[in-house]
Amino acid sequence: MSQQTGTSRRTVLAAAAAATTAGAVALQTGPATAHDGGGLTAQEPPRELRAILREIDHRRIEATVRRLAAFGTRHTLSSQDDPVRGIGAARDWILAELRRHARASGGRMTVELQSYVQEPGPRIPTPTRITNVVATLRGSTSPDRLYVVSGHYDSRASDVMDFTSDAPGADDDASGVAVVMELARVMATRRVGATLVFAAVAGEEQGLFGAAHMAEQFKQRKADVQAMFTNDIVGSSTADDGTRDPRTIRLFAEGVPSSETPEEAAVRRSVGGENDSPARQLARFVKEVASNDATGMRVRVVHRRDRYLRGGDHIPFLERAYPAARFTEPAEDYAHQHQDVRVVDGKQYGDLPEFCDFPFVARVARVNAAALWSLAQAPGTPRGAKILTAALTNETELVWERGTEADLAGYEVVWRETTDTDWTHATDVGDATRHTVDLSKDNVFFGVRAVGRSGLRSPVAFPAPQR
Repeated sequence: MSQQTGTSRRTVLAAAAAATTAGAVALQTGPATAHDGGGLTAQEPPRELRAILREIDHRRIEATVRRLAAFGTRHTLSSQDDPVRGIGAARDWILAELRRHARASGGRMTVELQSYVQEPGPRIPTPTRITNVVATLRGSTSPDRLYVVSGHYDSRASDVMDFTSDAPGADDDASGVAVVMELARVMATRRVGATLVFAAVAGEEQGLFGAAHMAEQFKQRKADVQAMFTNDIVGSSTADDGTRDPRTIRLFAEGVPSSETPEEAAVRRSVGGENDSPARQLARFVKEVASNDATGMRVRVVHRRDRYLRGGDHIPFLERAYPAARFTEPAEDYAHQHQDVRVVDGKQYGDLPEFCDFPFVARVARVNAAALWSLAQAPGTPRGAKILTAALTNETELVWERGTEADLAGYEVVWRETTDTDWTHATDVGDATRHTVDLSKDNVFFGVRAVGRSGLRSPVAFPAPQR
């Protein structure tokens, strides 16, 4: 047929752009701006979010890092009852500070110690109490939907079992704890739609114990944790060769899910979903809301669960099927982490506050704040997204469940070439739970995201095939 000699919308994605111009224009009339990757537009920070970001104070962050470093060591096996040195003194100070911040919340923020006894094992020679300090800011409209942010307050020296030597742990990970505590301070005075959880966890250096306990507690009570971020080693913008990158933060996001079952693996292989895990969708969302002039940062997404030979507190959440990702500085200096404090041939070793860049840490906190606030104020990620595959056709029909949020305005269907990393096209489908696109599901990847009345959008849900 003559019409087959030209480009077909079902076979060439570029031709679909003209057919969906109306949807693309609709996107740009909402809170969106052009995004440095081209294609789909980013979400412009609303006025309230910009106000929150302006309140983040690098001087407070510096004071927190220096105070935590001053406890000498915060090793998991160090003293739990010494009032001035060790992990117990750090725990009590963090608890007092978070309770002080909570007083400004009008009762919406509560603070608790989450403790358990870890039985002996690798790096834990005797039964040891592990305690997380957790502040929870209850959401006003969707309180059962949770978003978690953490840093670990334990530290270590060169020997992971040395619990007596100084281990100031300024970058690893007083910096991450300072981010969490500053976020709790600023957010305590705000009303957010969903619930935010701010956690300073322990036992990371000995085996991710505190985070694993927290993740398991969420799983046992069937909590709806829709995102988790850990901030671990976010204190410096200077690499070991002296080069600086003060405007970039790495975000590690796994592809193949850590929790994947054999059945889910078979589906993933059949549809090619290696780059569309919940963690990857979360990372794309963070880029959309936090790579902008309001944060002053570029989010560099790294398609790995973590760095070589390393791990972080997001992993226990990933293992329990919660979307999670790790923030880490752009290039590490290994002389200033996991090192005894000492001078060798005139070179200072040790994780000391003097090697931190506190304005950089404040910008990392702004990236976290932009992501958390945008997640909490937008509708939740759509559930039950499916591509109908009962019949062979060059059209694509998608279905999903309608969310229950009072401010839910509708949905968008998004898509991209299979060789693209980020979503490039979107169309507004209104307050519906089914939509057909005149494009072949064999040629492109599809997703669905929710849109609130304010124009804020959720992370994308990647649809599974359904016969």
